[in-house]
Amino acid sequence: MTDAPPSTLLADQSAYAEAVQLALDAAAAYYGDGTSSLDDDAYDHLVRGIQAYEAEHPDEVLPTSPTGKVAGGAVVGDVPHMVPMLSLDNVFSAEKLVEWAASLERRLGRPVTAWSVEPKLDGLAIAARYRSGRLVQLVTRGDGTKGEDVSHAIGTIVGLPARLAEPVTVELRGEVMMTTSQFEDACAKRQAHDGTTFANPRSAAAGALRAQDRPYVCELTFFSYSALLHSDDASEQAASLRGLPHSEVMAWVAAQGAQTPAVTDVGGIVATTLERIQERVEEIAAKRADLAFGIDGIVIKCDLAADQAQAGFGSRAPRWAIAYKLPATEKITKLLDVEWNVGRSGIIAPRAVLEPVVLDGSTVTYATLHNVADITRRGLMLGDSVVVYKAGDVIPRVEAPVVHLRTGDEKPIPIPQVCPLCGDEIDASQERWRCVRGRACRAIASIGYAAGRDQLDIEGLAESRIQQMLDAGLIADFADLFYLTREQVLGLERMGATSTDNLLAAIERAKAQPLSRVFCALGVRGTGRSMSRRIAKHFGSMDAIRTADAQAIEAVEGLGPKKAPGVVAELVELAPLIDKLVAAGVTMTEPGWTPPPAPGSDTSAGDDAEPGGTPGLPLAGMSVVVTGSMSGALEALTRNQMNELIERAGGKSSSSVSKKTSLLVAGENAGSKRAKAETLGVRIVGPEEFADLVGDLI
Repeated sequence: MTDAPPSTLLADQSAYAEAVQLALDAAAAYYGDGTSSLDDDAYDHLVRGIQAYEAEHPDEVLPTSPTGKVAGGAVVGDVPHMVPMLSLDNVFSAEKLVEWAASLERRLGRPVTAWSVEPKLDGLAIAARYRSGRLVQLVTRGDGTKGEDVSHAIGTIVGLPARLAEPVTVELRGEVMMTTSQFEDACAKRQAHDGTTFANPRSAAAGALRAQDRPYVCELTFFSYSALLHSDDASEQAASLRGLPHSEVMAWVAAQGAQTPAVTDVGGIVATTLERIQERVEEIAAKRADLAFGIDGIVIKCDLAADQAQAGFGSRAPRWAIAYKLPATEKITKLLDVEWNVGRSGIIAPRAVLEPVVLDGSTVTYATLHNVADITRRGLMLGDSVVVYKAGDVIPRVEAPVVHLRTGDEKPIPIPQVCPLCGDEIDASQERWRCVRGRACRAIASIGYAAGRDQLDIEGLAESRIQQMLDAGLIADFADLFYLTREQVLGLERMGATSTDNLLAAIERAKAQPLSRVFCALGVRGTGRSMSRRIAKHFGSMDAIRTADAQAIEAVEGLGPKKAPGVVAELVELAPLIDKLVAAGVTMTEPGWTPPPAPGSDTSAGDDAEPGGTPGLPLAGMSVVVTGSMSGALEALTRNQMNELIERAGGKSSSSVSKKTSLLVAGENAGSKRAKAETLGVRIVGPEEFADLVGDLI
């Protein structure tokens, strides 16, 4: 974890006053209808800049400043809260967390012996009021002292029951948000209604919670983080709950039927040391990308009621709790342009050119746009403010335009009418448009890919040499490489006898590559190196692959009903190329392949067989991830060759660490994957130990 991100620098009183007004407008918009000109990270930077200026110029502090106020001073609604509904102060690093904890313990005059550690859910705070166990009112946080009545949303929120298990009078406080699936459903409904989509789940939830006149209803989700018993409730149940630790109160809330983070992979724990708190912070952060809902940090609070009571409250936040903020995973930036690139199979792929923005530690200038249909669905325009996020924390993607920030200067995105590379016609019969020339449009890229180290591994076949051969009419696709004569290659410029013989020898060796590499060299859309290995392992021969229908292709792990028909169709298209490869003597079988058992046959294989793997092999039934730089006997292997080795040893190669991972092979500079494996308790071995494990299979 890093220290606090930078704040916005304010040069003078005028800049300070403008910043205060911008923060007020942003808070009012967000807490009003769920829209805002600033994303969370930008708002945090702005407020920290305001705080820094006020610290240096205490005589110039404006009464409207958002500092020290709940919800940035955005006053919404007129329903009083029975107890102020406050915000939380933030820290951004382990060091700052230690400082905060030390300060709290000095205030208490004793160590804190129990800390509650929970995810900080990225939603809207609400108070759900129950009378005699029945849900009667929903109120937003508002300015912390009073909020807006949104009881019209009762019945649309998952995790917030109409009745509790017991007839108690209580207020459950928590976050209302949209899960990934709820957000997708909400966007589909809005798209059908007015042709636009929501910017992100948080703004969608804010709008849906307050909306009363929409012709469609969006489902929401509630997670409780506290409970307040009514002061007049003198029941035995109420008496037994007062003074309980926070963790026990939350267990009671869950027993009443309300949803708490305990039902998720990042549920709350009680920690007794700061070291365990930091471990839990890392555990939750590692799971963040896989969650079905958004979190933006971790909340650490005193678990004991006595500690909370003694520490008390500040004007905007409790002194006994802190939010450990995580780096932002989405930002708002400008869509400046759209580039249209042509892939090696002729696919025409749009790419967004963005105003540079720092996202999760790296500067993002380009982002993926899937296809023309996707651009149309999202209603994107040049000049739009757009939400950008990292899919799987890796690939930058454009989520949606922030429609309310449009100025009227935005322009439609020009859609190509002909292939942007060769000028030929476009096949627009499918969502992913393609040049009608297919692979021939970018033959040099297609042939270069096929000859690459992880495919046919034809050493010495540089891009410039491929271009020479194309220009001379010697080849039109990579199958033609196997028909080249010595005289033809010698006739090329700067090709001597030695280099010619070396190249032809490399081409001849390529004939012996296994089916998995040959299939990968074809570059079938929707498949790559890992999928090519699975297909080859499943079918065993090219003949079996070519005769398989879509239903048979679906049986390959990772190829579902959406991809399978496309694979079948492309194999028909590639038939002439495959026929040339067969005629040239290229290997069309997978070494060591054995057919799967017939349906209903006895599949038992003895005591040493492992589920999902080949009996007797060292990695049978194991899911293995490789990260970092290999050494020793593995030093010369590419990542693809490592994956092939894993599968020869009976295992399944994977690119990401999860609960299903059996083994992580961690070389030098292993990084975040090693940290995640340690968090999940996955077995970790070094390159030398792994080499010993697979033995003679290397």
